[in-house]
Amino acid sequence: MDLNVDYAPVFKALGDVTRLKIIEMLSCGELCACDILESFEITQPTLSYHLKILIECGLVKSQKEGSWIRYSNNTELIAEMKNYWNSITTEQENCICKNSKEVSKCD
Repeated sequence: MDLNVDYAPVFKALGDVTRLKIIEMLSCGELCACDILESFEITQPTLSYHLKILIECGLVKSQKEGSWIRYSNNTELIAEMKNYWNSITTEQENCICKNSKEVSKCD
């Protein structure tokens, strides 16, 4: 896993409760915007805005089928993010704190 990859846009996208709920909904499988919209009290343009952010950071995939667009979670990136989160929250041999010349202790 490449820890030099910039995951900040993904974490930023997840900083909104509506987008978190969309990710959760898509964990059950592909959905069209109309199916997602039924679960929220927001307008279609607002939903489109949230989906755009999720697509741009790579968390959600979109696939056009005729006049419909189906949305799904990008399971590959989500798996990468789980591994990344685990790597930065678990002590490891190459941990950044071990690479510091001096780790200050708060007294």
